[in-house]
Amino acid sequence: MRVLLTSAGLETEEIKECFVDMAGKNIDVFDLHTGMEFEKLKQYDVIYLCGGNADYLLERINATRFHKSLMEYVNDNGLVIGVSAGSLIFSNNLDNNLGFIDTKLDVHCIAGERRGKLAYPLKNNIKLTNTCALVIRDFPDGVEIIGE
Repeated sequence: MRVLLTSAGLETEEIKECFVDMAGKNIDVFDLHTGMEFEKLKQYDVIYLCGGNADYLLERINATRFHKSLMEYVNDNGLVIGVSAGSLIFSNNLDNNLGFIDTKLDVHCIAGERRGKLAYPLKNNIKLTNTCALVIRDFPDGVEIIGE
């Protein structure tokens, strides 16, 4: 499992290095107005979900049934990078979310979590600054905050 959830993307050298360490080379742009089956999705090394309107992003992912392929990709050790809204869709902030982490996720916070491993189950609300990220390599022991 390789998931990197951020507030503002690759803002620090540590987060960039983590991304490069986890990422591969096959990157493409995908239109969320069409679905993508898992068999096609798994050819990609990284799925990068950008920021914007979290409600709209999640609505498109669910409407195209991309959520099924995406979660199968995650569970098959696919690397997912979420930025801002792209991170929120994995948390329980929104109705019909992807159900990946059972916590509220706040992004763009002035003060965030301390870096290091997180206890599982996760606390009710995790706060990410623009210079830190939630890295999930495995549940329950591979969850940590990196960055500043």
